[in-house]
Amino acid sequence: MGENASFWESLLYAHPTCTTWKREAEGSIYHLASILFVVGFMGGSGFFGLLYVFSLLGLGFLCSSVWAWLDVCAADIFSWNFVLFTICFIQFIYVTYQVRSVAFDREFQELYSALFQPLGISLTVYRKIVLCCDAEVITLEKEHCYAMQGKTPIDKLSLLVSGRIRVTVDGEFLHYIFPLQFLDSPEWDSLRPTEEGIFQVTLTAETDCRYVAWRRKKLYLLFAKHRFISRLFSILIGSDIAEKLYALNDRVHVGQGFRYDIRLPNFYHVALPETPPVQPSHHSHRLQRGSPRRKPMGVTNCGS
Repeated sequence: MGENASFWESLLYAHPTCTTWKREAEGSIYHLASILFVVGFMGGSGFFGLLYVFSLLGLGFLCSSVWAWLDVCAADIFSWNFVLFTICFIQFIYVTYQVRSVAFDREFQELYSALFQPLGISLTVYRKIVLCCDAEVITLEKEHCYAMQGKTPIDKLSLLVSGRIRVTVDGEFLHYIFPLQFLDSPEWDSLRPTEEGIFQVTLTAETDCRYVAWRRKKLYLLFAKHRFISRLFSILIGSDIAEKLYALNDRVHVGQGFRYDIRLPNFYHVALPETPPVQPSHHSHRLQRGSPRRKPMGVTNCGS
């Protein structure tokens, strides 16, 4: 106890107390360093927040090193501040490299800003999603088919980036697919990972279109490694299917302004009265689970 008491006493009382304070202030370099520290600690999170913090803190430690070298003439103060400046500089270079490694082409950057960033998806997670589709945006020319009814197999999931797709069944128009909507979300939702299927609708480009495609097996492997991405796509696909259902429901008007509900059994006959009776799943763009699915093949001309 006596040894501990003497240690604390020497720590507290070994140095003389300040009886008089310096009247003159420290040099401008010291105050500049303090200002940089205050502003630097106000940085946010994320890559750009880290760049902000490390850049200002590094400058603050550099100013403190200069102050210790010129005004205080203390080697230990200079050494510590210079070491901290070096650490901040290395961290700044490392974060800059990370930011550069997750840079995307213009279309992928716009897709991130419009769809994934509002959901709070980080750039690192988005990078995994982009790499899964080989960072490629595919072009579909006007009046060419993405899928043909009863012919095209289902083996990918695609998201429209630009343009407009027309969906038809037996030659009858169902609805349009617009940018930031999936081309084949109902087909994706209707099949299990081990099942195969064929498109029951025809998807035709009304304008020149651009879309992103994830191969089915490769995307399922990504889901197995990252459950968060799997839940994200589940939410996006479910929302997309709901939008397509509402698009179908808006087309059904009968009588004096009355509107049929797509959940009614006779919806297909009301929507397409001239066509022969078929299963409701054909009209709803494969919106029911368990129906056959298609594996997408290459871009084809609808007339071929």
